[in-house]
Amino acid sequence: MDIVTVVGARPQFIKAAVVSAALSTAGIQERIIHTGQHYDPGMSDVFFDELGIPKPALNLNVGSGSHGAQTGAMMTKLEAYLNEKKPDWILVYGDTNSTIASSMVGAKMGIPIAHVEAGLRSFNRSMPEEINRIVTDRLSDLLFCPTQTAVDNLHHEGMTKGVHLTGDVMLDATQYFGARSDKLSPLRSIVDLAPGSYYLATVHRAENTDSPARMEAILEAFSRLQKTVVWPVHPRTKNLLKTLKTPLAAHVKTIEPVSYLAMLSLIRGASSVLTDSGGLQKEAVWLGKPCITMRDETEWVETLERGWNQIVGAHAETIVAAVHNAPSGGPPSFGSVSGGTASEHICRLLQ
Repeated sequence: MDIVTVVGARPQFIKAAVVSAALSTAGIQERIIHTGQHYDPGMSDVFFDELGIPKPALNLNVGSGSHGAQTGAMMTKLEAYLNEKKPDWILVYGDTNSTIASSMVGAKMGIPIAHVEAGLRSFNRSMPEEINRIVTDRLSDLLFCPTQTAVDNLHHEGMTKGVHLTGDVMLDATQYFGARSDKLSPLRSIVDLAPGSYYLATVHRAENTDSPARMEAILEAFSRLQKTVVWPVHPRTKNLLKTLKTPLAAHVKTIEPVSYLAMLSLIRGASSVLTDSGGLQKEAVWLGKPCITMRDETEWVETLERGWNQIVGAHAETIVAAVHNAPSGGPPSFGSVSGGTASEHICRLLQ
């Protein structure tokens, strides 16, 4: 069996790390294509080196651009490569432009598509990621769902063939690399702060970064918090901050993007996590940290159980209040299914 895996963004590198390891153990040939959607070394190269992901067979070097330009450039280059290699399967992850470009090219070329993280829905079609998810699921032959909610979403849309509940490969990664993060990337090597003395923040979603009003509200909320806010700043967000009227408060500590192991160490040391990321919501809850999600909805409804994740939008008062609203009971358990890890389950289904 010959599989081409297409990745292009930080969350996909992390997921591919555990699935590629399972494929290698099973003796399945895999070639990785890096689209270059994330091209900054701090958002790309470091993950391949740190997580032991096989070096890409090809880097498309697409870089940034509008959705249409970026997706079109990926499709043109992918088509040429796939026409030459003719793999048995194309394996895609999540909801990025890399995902939808690969799915559309593969479907038109008659190459079966396998989608990891199928069935997620925010039900907000103003999000580019939501469009990418819906289209990719429709084109996929194997749909690997991380949760029962994702399975139910697909069933409600009339998709039952090829749908499998596999568990969440991000849980595999969090458990495997989380146990190593303290040793390989200790907190003191990232920030000179004691565990529990800071909040961890990330902001990169277009719904926030494309809205000066929302970003101003988020900065206002950060300024009202009593602890240090550690904020690894996405390159796109860094450029936006220079244009805003609200200055960063003195206790907001911005740092460069960090590796995956460093991010796990930052989560483990934080008292709470404030984010608009999808994956970070899950990682925070799995690592026992309350999460405040600065969006209007979430695909990961399981995280909301017992108040461990709170959806607050981009309203300063609501964000600050949520930080002081402690969850009740232990964190929810989700993302695992019986029979082993999600990556091994996906590997068996491909075989």
